Amino acid sequence: MGIVSGLVLYAVIWFLTFLVVIPIRLKTQGDVGEVVPGTHAGSPAVHNLKRKAWITTGVALVVWGILAAIILTETITVDDIAKWTSFETSAE
Repeated sequence: MGIVSGLVLYAVIWFLTFLVVIPIRLKTQGDVGEVVPGTHAGSPAVHNLKRKAWITTGVALVVWGILAAIILTETITVDDIAKWTSFETSAE
C-alpha cells in the first residue's frame, strides 16, 4: 500500500465514521422546544461538531491502523477475497 492509497483509505474511513458519529447525542430544535422561524424542527440545536470531529479522527485512526496492518502484512489478500466470493463451482 502506497502513501496515497493509505491517505485515501483513511479519508474514506474518516468520512464513514463521521456519518455514523454525527447523529449521536444530537439535540434537535424540536427536542429543545426552540424552533427558529424558517427552519425545520429536526434542525440541530446543539451539534458539537468539533468534538465529534475529534472523536471521529481517533476512531478512524484506530480502524485505519488495523486495516493497514492487515493489508501490509498480507493477512488477507485480494486473492483470498476472490476465493471467498467466487460463485463458480468446479465440474468434476
